[in-house]
Order: sequence, then structure tokens, then C-alpha cells
Amino acid sequence: MAKIVILGAGLGGLVAAYEIKKTLGRKHQVSIISETDYYQFQPSNPWVLVGWRDRKEITVDLAKPLNKRNIELIVGKAEKVDPANKCVRMPDETQVDYDYLVIATGPELAFDDVEGLGPDGQTESVCHIDHAEKGAAAFEAFCKDPGPIVIGAAQGASCFGPAYETAMIIETELRKRKIRDQVPITFITPEPYVGHLGLDGVGDTKGLLESEMRDRHIKWITNARVVKAEADKVSVEELNEDGSVKQTHELPTRYTMLMPPFRGVEAVRDIEGLVNPKGFILTDEFQRNTAWPEVFGIGVCIAIPPMGKTPVPVGVPKTGFMIESMVEATARNIAQLIEGEQPTHKATWNAICLADFGDGGVAFVAQPQIPPRNVNWSASGGWVHMAKAGFEKYFLHKLRTGKSETFYENAALGLLKTHKLKDHS
Repeated sequence: MAKIVILGAGLGGLVAAYEIKKTLGRKHQVSIISETDYYQFQPSNPWVLVGWRDRKEITVDLAKPLNKRNIELIVGKAEKVDPANKCVRMPDETQVDYDYLVIATGPELAFDDVEGLGPDGQTESVCHIDHAEKGAAAFEAFCKDPGPIVIGAAQGASCFGPAYETAMIIETELRKRKIRDQVPITFITPEPYVGHLGLDGVGDTKGLLESEMRDRHIKWITNARVVKAEADKVSVEELNEDGSVKQTHELPTRYTMLMPPFRGVEAVRDIEGLVNPKGFILTDEFQRNTAWPEVFGIGVCIAIPPMGKTPVPVGVPKTGFMIESMVEATARNIAQLIEGEQPTHKATWNAICLADFGDGGVAFVAQPQIPPRNVNWSASGGWVHMAKAGFEKYFLHKLRTGKSETFYENAALGLLKTHKLKDHS
């Protein structure tokens, strides 16, 4: 019997637990280590921020569905991965041994990279349900005494969709409350242009997102480096293409949400051969670490080089469909290793994204995510908002019932079929 341990119970970790158990069957043990006893559907956090969802609606108690699949749940924060001894050390001095380890921790949020950044500082966050709940309380207080808003991402961020969503969803909610005319909104981003998304754009995301912002009277600053966030202002340097400072902005604000830079979690940082200098897991084309071949990495925690040099550092996002393809490859490769074979399965790294704007949105398909692409498509419309709400309900239902299937693949095929893109699938 092989023991497979999955570190992290976010999107990648939880789907990996289901997929690996389905692939390997009952004769092998699958365990998942999670800091919490629940899963949170992070894509819904911008809705939490404006009161459209609450914690109960977007979280899943892990015990019941995992028990149904005969997957062991270990609740606790891992202290350190010890690949030399093939174990994960816990804070209570116990250890979780493994034959194969799948690291799916997601990132550590590097709020401390920028002065004043984060929910313990002067800005809100949609990266965690706790942050979103705090931001929702602050938003309600803001609406009683409205003023300028700053939304966006700090330098080094690699997840831009939630920033665009938050700006548009807040704008929609302000119109519903009939106080939009009292709220100037500025969007700031390290991207070299609106709609870059860390992917050098997909289809016409540049044109679609710029048009959306113009229609909503949202001003923007690209190539933006955040110097400091304060309660009443955000200091930003706008850079030229050569990295020199083009202009300094002091943006007044009464409510600020900025996506932070990411880095690897403490449990894996500084392990020679396992991670890069920022603590992201080094993997080969089979999602396997070459220094420690019993270790696999999936999701946001893995190292992917940026798309190219930009004046301000911009990371590459790891979207749900892309993560799911890593999960499928990892499950099959572990099965091959158990049978004494060499791994052969590779992730497709395709991207499907639904960016909701409250009363509309932008969708894109990138196959593969990293250009050049076979499919490079984007579209906008009210259907995107409905599609994301439907997917949220579908995805959470599948997790709560312990069903094991390719969630994002099914959603993607439905999207492609709806828009007559079946020939590109």
C-alpha cells in the first residue's frame, strides 16, 4: 500500500484528493493536510465584499465529503516539509509520513512587501473569506460616508482577475445604492496594459476591459508600483518602459483593495532543490520535482517564469482549468510510479476564465495558457455573470456531495458548446 499525502485543501489540493483516490482505488491511502476544516470557494469572495454572498454559502465542511471518499483529513498547519525523510512535520512535533507528496498549498500572501498593504494594514483583500468578511464590514461603513476608491494589484502580483472583478462589482453595487456619483474609482496595476492579466492578453481582453472601464468611468494607471498604502491615500509610481519613474501619483482613497504579491509558504521555503528563491515549487513537465522525485507540485504554489520582461514585475496566473490538468497528470503519474513505470502524463495548461462584473463580465479561453496558442478567444456580455453564478453552484454541490469529476473540464466544454467553439476544444 502506498501513502499519498496532499498538502493544502484549496482548489488544487481538494480536487487532487478526489482524483488521486479515484485513480488509485481503495488499496492505497490518501490523506490531505489542511489548515482549516473547511474549503472556501475563493472566486466568490468579491461577491462577499459587497454583501451578495456570505461565508456559509461559499464554504464546504470537509469532513463529510472526504470521509465519503475514504480520504483522511488532517487539520493543522504544516510546519516543515522534510523531503529527505519523506515526511511533513507538524507544530505539535508529530509527523505525517508519505510515499508520495503532492504540494498544493497555494501561496503565502506577501502583504509585507509593500508598506500598509493588507487587512492588518490599510487595504482590503479578497484572497481569503476572513479578509472578504472584514472588507464587507468596511464597505458598509464606506457606503454611509462615500468617497474615492482605489482597486487593483501591487507589483509582483500574479492574480489579476479578482482585482478587475472587485472594481466592476463594487461599481455595480454603488449604482444599485445610487451613490455611484459620489465615488471616483481608480484602478492601479503593474500590468503593462489593461487586460494583460499576466498572460500578455487573451483574445481582445485589452479592448474589452478598457471599454468596460470607460463605460463605467473607472480611471486606470498601468505600470504602477505601489510605494505605500495609507488610510486616506495610496502612493504610486508610474514607470516608463525602461523602468524609470514617469510620474508619481498620490491617490486619495476612503476604501482600497489591492491584490498582494505571492510567495511560497513557510513550510517549503529554503529547501534546496525543492523551491526557487521565492519559495515556489520547482517541477518538471510531469509536475514532479527533480531533486525530490517523490514530490509533486500543482496549482498556484509552483514556479512558472513570467511571460516576459515588464517595467513592473508581473506574475503568471494559474487558473482553475490549468490546475485541474495538473491534478489529472499528477494522479496518473503517481499511479505509474506505484506500478514501477516512469511518468508520462503532462498537464495541458489550458485556461478558461469567467470574470464577473456584477451585471456582465468577460470570458476567455486560452489553449494553451502560455502563448503561442491554438485558441485565443474572449467575449463579453451579461451571460458571463449568469455563467459564473451557475458554475459556483455546480462546483460547490459537487464538492459537498463528494463527487469526483473534472469540474472545470465540464464547465469549459459547456462554454465552448454555448458559443459554438466546439471545433477548437
